[in-house]
Amino acid sequence: MANTTTRTDSLTRGEIARTLLCSVVVISAVSSTAASLGGADTRVHLLCGIVTVLCGGALAVRGLRGRR
Repeated sequence: MANTTTRTDSLTRGEIARTLLCSVVVISAVSSTAASLGGADTRVHLLCGIVTVLCGGALAVRGLRGRR
């Protein structure tokens, strides 16, 4: 007999992308906070902020597209 069951516990590419984007948002936000408390250069703040905004925007776009 052939095994005809399907596996539903595997991760999709979308779930992996969402997880990575969320991780990058958290890491960049924490890095920005650490840079702020540590008195780092303005370029470090800008870089962390840009990464946070871009990844957050990508998460928002993915969420809005998923509702359609």
